[in-house]
Amino acid sequence: MKTVYIGGEGEIVEKKSRFIATVRPVASEEEAVAFIAEMKKKYWDARHNCSAFVIGDRQELSRCSDDGEPAQTAGRPMLDVLLREVIHNVVTRYFGGVLLGTGGLVRAYQGAVQAGLASSTIIDKKEGIQLTVGTDYTGLGKLQYLIAQQNLTLIDTVYTEKVELQLMVPAEQQQEVEKEIVEATNGSARISWGEKVLYALVDKKIEIFEKNT
Repeated sequence: MKTVYIGGEGEIVEKKSRFIATVRPVASEEEAVAFIAEMKKKYWDARHNCSAFVIGDRQELSRCSDDGEPAQTAGRPMLDVLLREVIHNVVTRYFGGVLLGTGGLVRAYQGAVQAGLASSTIIDKKEGIQLTVGTDYTGLGKLQYLIAQQNLTLIDTVYTEKVELQLMVPAEQQQEVEKEIVEATNGSARISWGEKVLYALVDKKIEIFEKNT
C-alpha cells in the first residue's frame, strides 16, 4: 500500500495557467477537510482550489471537488491518480486567460498531481511480523545467508554468548521462513514471533506503523 510519508509541492504551467499541487498525508476526513481549507486560505486569490483525497488502508473513503471547474475535469481526474497511489492532495489553479478545454484540463490536473508526487516522499507499507531468532555462532552464517536469500529486513543483532537476530518478515512468508530456519539450523534456533504490524523502508531504515483494525 503506497502512501505519503512526507508531503511536497509541484507546479506546472499550461498555456499561462499555473497548476500548483500540494500533497500531504492525512489520517482522517477531518484532517483532509482542514488541509483543504488551509490551502484555500493560502491561495485565496486563485481561480480554483480543486481537491481529492483517499482515506484508509483499503481506500474506504474518497472525496473530490472540481471547485468551479467544469464537471469531471479536475477533482475526478485527480482522484483517479490518487486511487492508484493511495495519497491525498490539493491542486490550486491560477487562470492564465487561455481556455484549455475539458481534455486539456484533465491532463493539466493529472500532470500537476504527478508533479506533486514527484516532490513528495512516497512509501510502500506492507503487513509484516517481527521475528526474533536466537542461535549459537555456528548457526549465524547459515541464518545470514537465509536472510539475504529471502530478502528479509534485519532490524537488530545482539551479540552475547549467543546471537539474537531481530527481523521483519512479510506476513505471507511467515510459514516459509520458519521452515527454512528450522532446516538451516537443524531445529536448534529459538524462534519467537511477534504481532502483525504495518512497516515500510524509509531511507533504507525500517519504520513501523500502527495497524488499523
